[in-house]
Amino acid sequence: MASSVAPATDNGPGDAADLLLPVPDEDGAPFWEYAAKGELRVQACSDCDELRFPPRPCCPHCQSFTAHWQRMAGRGRIWSYVLPHPPLLPAYAALPGYNAIVVELAEAPRIRLAGNLVAAADAPLNSVAPARLRIGAPVKAVFHTMPGGVTVPRWVLERP
Repeated sequence: MASSVAPATDNGPGDAADLLLPVPDEDGAPFWEYAAKGELRVQACSDCDELRFPPRPCCPHCQSFTAHWQRMAGRGRIWSYVLPHPPLLPAYAALPGYNAIVVELAEAPRIRLAGNLVAAADAPLNSVAPARLRIGAPVKAVFHTMPGGVTVPRWVLERP
């Protein structure tokens, strides 16, 4: 999905320069193009219809090289989470209490996406109190455009 990361700025408190930003690769580029349109899509095999993530050129089920991008409802549940500390990068030091979550998609439980739980699409990464994080909590996708131009999926609680 992303072969590397590049510095970016975000809307968190303090100096938020140098936050990590995905750099789309050839296989994952459509994921980011759809995200920019506010759509959550997952790569699917055109021969056997199996969904796969991260995107890759060959289906791991039938070895087909044909694929399409299937639109997802953007709903899921928190499968796992972590509250990183100390911040691994200096840019994250201004965001104490931020989270990183893994979301299991409701329509495709074998598909899990990493992201952040936030209060709203454009809210800071630390906008949800850590005490509100719960395994199994229902979430829905929202989209945030980073100043570098890449739109990333984030997650909000279905029942705030």
